[in-house]
Amino acid sequence: MYITPNPIAWLVLLSWPLVTYLFFRKMTPDRALIWTVLGAYMLLPPLLKIDLPVVPDVTKDSLPGLMGVVMVLFVLRDRLSLIPQSWIGRGLLVVFVLSPFATVLTNGEVIPKGPREVIQGMRIYDSLAAVINQGIEILPFFLARRYLATEEAMRNLLLALVTAGLIYSVPMVIETQLSPQMNVWIYGYFQHDFWQTVRAGGYRPIVFMPHGLWVAFFAFMAALAAATVFKVGPALRRPKQGAVTLYLLAMVAACKSMGAILYSAVLIPVMLMAPRRWQVLLASAVAVLVMTYPILRGAHLIPMQEITEFAGKFSADRAASFQFRVDNEELLLAHAERKILFGWGGYGRNMVYDEFTGRSNIADGMWIITMGIYGWTGYIAQFGLLVLPLLLLGREVWSQRSPVSPWVASVSLIFAANLLDLLPNGTLIPFTWLMAGALLGQAEALARQRKLDRAADIAAQWHPKAGRTVI
Repeated sequence: MYITPNPIAWLVLLSWPLVTYLFFRKMTPDRALIWTVLGAYMLLPPLLKIDLPVVPDVTKDSLPGLMGVVMVLFVLRDRLSLIPQSWIGRGLLVVFVLSPFATVLTNGEVIPKGPREVIQGMRIYDSLAAVINQGIEILPFFLARRYLATEEAMRNLLLALVTAGLIYSVPMVIETQLSPQMNVWIYGYFQHDFWQTVRAGGYRPIVFMPHGLWVAFFAFMAALAAATVFKVGPALRRPKQGAVTLYLLAMVAACKSMGAILYSAVLIPVMLMAPRRWQVLLASAVAVLVMTYPILRGAHLIPMQEITEFAGKFSADRAASFQFRVDNEELLLAHAERKILFGWGGYGRNMVYDEFTGRSNIADGMWIITMGIYGWTGYIAQFGLLVLPLLLLGREVWSQRSPVSPWVASVSLIFAANLLDLLPNGTLIPFTWLMAGALLGQAEALARQRKLDRAADIAAQWHPKAGRTVI
């Protein structure tokens, strides 16, 4: 997509390192990291990139992680561990970073793109670039594992979401009334197809994000965070916090996204009424579903027709849109099965092209995008790293039966919803990796405590207390 950004767009993107520096100088490390990632996602211009030789492009997605590492190493002068505690996590990490080499080695041939064009084969250079991109993508994961693993840090994460939702609601309201123009007014270009913002006789906001669906999910995260603060906060503040929750729920409705509305309708009541332990276990169950989705989908065990009919009860347009996605995914899945182990690689090789026009179909869900590019190997590595924190956390919660922090439970539900949203949409953002890292750090901390408690119990059995002396 061709864009013509104005000088303000370049200035905002290039100034983010300075903003990040100020965050880390003025805030605690956890809050600085949260706002570095969340603020970039909210405010930096989409699609804009600094195209540098050899190294990957600098964008609003890659810049926060890169600057976070720089701040940790040179401002905080801290060390950053890149190795998860579990052997499964270590194995997934190695495969995630190195699997592009196998993809490149198995995709050296050109493939046709319509009657006259072809797509080039993959080169060794492509594998190096992909490996670097993979490493940059998960930097927020490692940073969050180090700085956001505590209950207090997760509380700060949820409070930041509430604050961010209130701030973003202003341009969101403007765009619902005047049409999505904020990116045009500020940065000089529109980042997507305008007609996809027209919904139900009005508009859904897009602001500075890639698509209106991204804004809708952001609004859901803010609303669930506000509901958590309402539940946990002091009784004297609940009227104000309740009003904030209802306001942010209105923002979810204003986004006109069925997915975000359903997430809110299901998960906010779960968060308010279900025991925290069961909230984490529910999130873990969602993680299992997401991880096994390609198998279930390939075996036709997911009732896609029934889901389409259910969507049709609310809106014929939504049902048609969902069926369009399903049909495209069937084509892409059949194409992916031809190179199921390592995928087709980049340059659009994962797409299906019309033999007469050369036009490609559309890939929406992150699962089918990953499957098509990197095959089962890449899917297991990427989605394995994403679901692992919830699986480990669920194991600790199930085995220890100890009280669960409301902040941890709430982040688990938000993250589970994000994983579920990766099936129909490509909403894998740096903030997703941030939540994954925070939950992994929490799960590892609980595992360490469990081992210490077990060691203490064993020591107590082998070293009974000395007999009493009566004076």
